[in-house]
Amino acid sequence: TDGGNTFTKYAGNPILTADIPDFRDPNMFWNEDISAWNLILACGQEMRIYSSPDLKNWQEESRFGLEYGNHGGVWECPDLLKVEYEVDKLTSKQVDKLSPSSSNSSTRQLNNSSTKRSKWVLICNINPGGPWGGSATQYFVGDFDGHKFTCEDEAYETKWMDYGKDHYATVSFSNAPNGRRTVLAWMSNWEYANAVPTHQFRSANSIARDLFLYEAGGETYLGSRPSPEYDGKGLDKVVTLKGSKTITLSNDEGESVTITYNERAMELSVSRTASGVTSFSPSFPAVTTAPVHRKLTSLRIFVDTSSVEVFGNNGEVAITNLVFPKSPLRNVK
Repeated sequence: TDGGNTFTKYAGNPILTADIPDFRDPNMFWNEDISAWNLILACGQEMRIYSSPDLKNWQEESRFGLEYGNHGGVWECPDLLKVEYEVDKLTSKQVDKLSPSSSNSSTRQLNNSSTKRSKWVLICNINPGGPWGGSATQYFVGDFDGHKFTCEDEAYETKWMDYGKDHYATVSFSNAPNGRRTVLAWMSNWEYANAVPTHQFRSANSIARDLFLYEAGGETYLGSRPSPEYDGKGLDKVVTLKGSKTITLSNDEGESVTITYNERAMELSVSRTASGVTSFSPSFPAVTTAPVHRKLTSLRIFVDTSSVEVFGNNGEVAITNLVFPKSPLRNVK
């Protein structure tokens, strides 16, 4: 009542309870579509979705996830958000698939420009169970009517936001500028988070990323491109691709990180096996590989003192890995 200077505990707490150990990480947002609040939280191996008019009285609306995606670890840190879908030169059939209500041809922008629609994305962080072991962020694409999330993918599919070892606990900002969906991840992995060879700190965050959707092979995928605030700051290296290519980042001590794009196999991989200090955990000296859904024409690489973040096609595919070289990886070949 006074702009946040004081906080008065609500006498009705707790407002939500459950008889399950992992009832955690509530994430609430105002949903304009239903003019009410929604809340999603992790409950064991599923997500529960609630609604409320006042943040005090909550009604359980639905549950999602028992039969979907990866269940190799605890489900946690959920998010549920509407993300813009960008596809160039859509056919009329594709437009109808994305947004059946906009079938009137006068509302379509076809063949000449980018047509923008949106879908809902449910983000689910998991530990362990990641694509290369330990913690990671999976996601589901579908529709949400304020009551129930309906996934458009097959139940057996698992889609990862980032295919590195060190991208986890992803959460979004509320009220980002211009309606952007900006997220931040914890850049580490519970397989070795307490053993990394650092002093004065334990891990950092990834760079902030703006989410977008794109289509490939008849499926919708979630991309995450570096937020525009990084543009022009000289923090990144951009490499143009024409077919397969290998980029090696190294220092004068002979330590290196190797980034390989295999166009024929449609894979992007990052090897940190020779990146410096790796002996603190048998899980650390890894080669992480991501599937590529559309041919890559560029790589954008952010290299920091102890991290390498790689983005293909400005975010259609991402791989985030920690590294601990004796000196910065300043050389590029």
